Amino acid sequence: MLPIVPRPVEATLLDGAPSVLTSQSRLVTGPSAEEVGAGVLLANLVGALIDRSISVARLDEEPPRPGDLVLRLDESAGPQGATSTERYTFDSRDGVVEIVAASVDGLVRGMATLGQLLEPVVGGYSIPAVRVVDAPRFAWRGLSLDVARHFFAVEDVKRVLQLMARLKLNVLHLHLTDDQGWRLEIPSRPELTRLGATTSVGGGPGGFFSVEDFAELQTFAHARGITVIPEIDLPGHTNAALHACPELNADGEPKPVYTGIEVGFSSLDASLPATERFLRDVLGDVAAMTRGPWVHLGGDEAHDTPPEDYAAIVRLAAEILREHGKVPVGWQEAAGVPGTAQVVQVWHTGIPLEPLAAAAASGVQVVMSPAEHAYLDMKYHEGFPLGLEWAGFVELRDSYEWEPTEVVPGLDPDAVVGVEAAVWTETLTTLDELTTMLLPRLTAVAEAAWSARERRDWDSYAERVRGLWPRWERLGFSWHPSPQVDWAGR
Repeated sequence: MLPIVPRPVEATLLDGAPSVLTSQSRLVTGPSAEEVGAGVLLANLVGALIDRSISVARLDEEPPRPGDLVLRLDESAGPQGATSTERYTFDSRDGVVEIVAASVDGLVRGMATLGQLLEPVVGGYSIPAVRVVDAPRFAWRGLSLDVARHFFAVEDVKRVLQLMARLKLNVLHLHLTDDQGWRLEIPSRPELTRLGATTSVGGGPGGFFSVEDFAELQTFAHARGITVIPEIDLPGHTNAALHACPELNADGEPKPVYTGIEVGFSSLDASLPATERFLRDVLGDVAAMTRGPWVHLGGDEAHDTPPEDYAAIVRLAAEILREHGKVPVGWQEAAGVPGTAQVVQVWHTGIPLEPLAAAAASGVQVVMSPAEHAYLDMKYHEGFPLGLEWAGFVELRDSYEWEPTEVVPGLDPDAVVGVEAAVWTETLTTLDELTTMLLPRLTAVAEAAWSARERRDWDSYAERVRGLWPRWERLGFSWHPSPQVDWAGR
């Protein structure tokens, strides 16, 4: 079985010899300016897949020859009737690999399939004779990465983005602020990183992304068809801000640094004039720095915030983001404040879910991240050395066998626009620890996000995912060999 994860709409082995990409291979594009531009943009990604640089040519000037990779844009690409701009068709036959897509993002998804089919051979990489016709189920397929509890620097986040692109994920949600640290430079509020970014859980070193770092990450992500969504968590999870900006406290004194992992004790104060100034400065700067349409305002676990303060602060934050042309996203608690977040993210099925159905009926879109399936910082099993267990143990099959449209009873399935895994870093300090928690479970959530319900099957998935571990090891990713899969040859 072809080791393609997520499972495509169609995948058919063809008669004929495999294609082989070598040092003589070229990337051949269609003749339009958009196609040539895409070829230049994607040549680096192809080079990374085959471990060598690749030259770019045009179809109208030089026809493809065996060993070439052809990239074309064509509205007819993908499954019949599919409307996603990420739809694509992948053909490997007669020694030539051709990816045809409806958009540049679709070409990137086709290249992810290429990366999973490549097999090292003498002198290059072999691709079987195969035809794949594919398009995603959900438009939003993401990973939420917490860099606040422990900071992960630009190069580590780029590695995560590379992994995401290989699984056809298209949203990186960065949890940038919390009680333990503030991780994004805010030009109008330099004290937030000068004072609020110096530590992390356990008292270890902190860190933050400069304006330039954040722009670099967004550019890197964009080339891989991924949108970065920054999260400024409020009104709770704000101790780092309350430490850096004493005027946010009623007594005018800075809160002490916090390096533990408890939640729900910190809050902004809606009655203080400084709070609105702070929100306008911070959210205005973040909106200006953000390339994509969304900014996440948090809104979760505000246990120490009076309900009227919560509603006032979330409404104001959403209003500011809209004034700056951004779409506000919030955790599911924000659904209880009508007219605020335009996208809400479900994380805890133990919290009353009735407001979600009501919000969806008013046009709010819903992203599913239920902790018992999609929180990839949960331990795999009792005694696992990393992670937490407040939502139970989450093994690979738990991350695979769930249906996003059935998480919230009574919710209109059409309101569900996506699926997002999450990894929180209270116990994670290195990239190896992070990818150990992500792999293989991120592949399961990716399939829940991409593949139609009727095409998802555990036995098929287990057979396909076991073919991916040699690629993870070639790429230097640490991973957990879940006993629920027979990792052939390991």
